[in-house]
Amino acid sequence: MSRYTQIPRPTEHAALRSVERTARPLPPVPAILADLITAHRLGDRHGVNLCAHLAARAAQGGQL
Repeated sequence: MSRYTQIPRPTEHAALRSVERTARPLPPVPAILADLITAHRLGDRHGVNLCAHLAARAAQGGQL
């Protein structure tokens, strides 16, 4: 018997399946756009990208 115990960790595929099964409410579009403006003013390109994609999802009703 090993002194180290193997801890099973979910694979990326299992994690994505788990996320797909749960509904996550989206914040209102005006709040997302305010965060988008803040990220743009701070020069946070990754934040701008995330907020832009989230705004698109929220505008489509979460169907993307």
